Amino acid sequence: MFARATVVTIAAAVLLAALPGPAAAEDQGWSVQPATTASTTSAARSWFVYDVAPGQQVEDVVRVTNRAATPQTFTVYGTDAYTTTDGAFDLLPASRKPTDVGAWIVLGQRAYTVEAGRSLDIPFRLAVPTNAGPGDHAGGVIASVVTQQTTGDGAQVNVDRRVAARVYLRVAGQAKPAVQVEQVAVAYAGSTMTVTYRLHNTGNLRLSGAARLRVSGLFGVTLGRTPDIAVPELLPGASITVTERIAGIAPAGRLTADVTVDPATADGPLPSVTRSTSMWAVPWPALAIVALLAAGLLGLRWWRRRRANAG
Repeated sequence: MFARATVVTIAAAVLLAALPGPAAAEDQGWSVQPATTASTTSAARSWFVYDVAPGQQVEDVVRVTNRAATPQTFTVYGTDAYTTTDGAFDLLPASRKPTDVGAWIVLGQRAYTVEAGRSLDIPFRLAVPTNAGPGDHAGGVIASVVTQQTTGDGAQVNVDRRVAARVYLRVAGQAKPAVQVEQVAVAYAGSTMTVTYRLHNTGNLRLSGAARLRVSGLFGVTLGRTPDIAVPELLPGASITVTERIAGIAPAGRLTADVTVDPATADGPLPSVTRSTSMWAVPWPALAIVALLAAGLLGLRWWRRRRANAG
């Protein structure tokens, strides 16, 4: 239990522009989106997207809109993105210092006050280091508001509500898209086969695509398959664990699970990647019947031979 005088910062979830349109927190009453500038070719950008070279600097503008009935002061800053374990795009908490895109974003100040019902266009500079690695990098520009609340036991907590616009950039250099299917594990119980595997983006481009599972028996006969599932966006270095189940698989001896991934980058599809693993699913009831029949036949032969010898 917190003491009455304790103040704890609680980070609320970051709202991000996953679909066209600004990222907005309707209950908080503000939104964040790329502003329209003379250098932009589109009047309705959903994200900040750049193709850059090491050492290049980009000037841009983020728009923070205050939909509340009173002025609000926002903390505006850049940070790095990462892929969560369930495949979601997320941004580092405020307590973690960015080392990638977030560290390259420079704003004129930290806090900005926006009048009620108004928007504020805030310029920033993206300074790409000369040693930036080639490939895709991702982050976000965040506008946050910290409010102090009192819990039921009287503790004081700071609630950090954050809204962000995504930043995607590709640094010029050798592109090396690659995905691996790792740690494939299979289990079989009650005619259901469960397959767990990890998809790991080992390249330097962000990936998405589709994955599917096929189970085969002896001589490659297909016993079951799953429809394609969408692979969420995996940032470079990210991995997710997938579990799929196929019911109605007969215990046909040696079973093989084939995991196939059809990866794709923003530039288009890549060659499929397949990894297989096998296990034994012994049809014990059928074997028991066969064993009983064999034992019966042997017993019958023994009995007939004994009668013949006695005669």
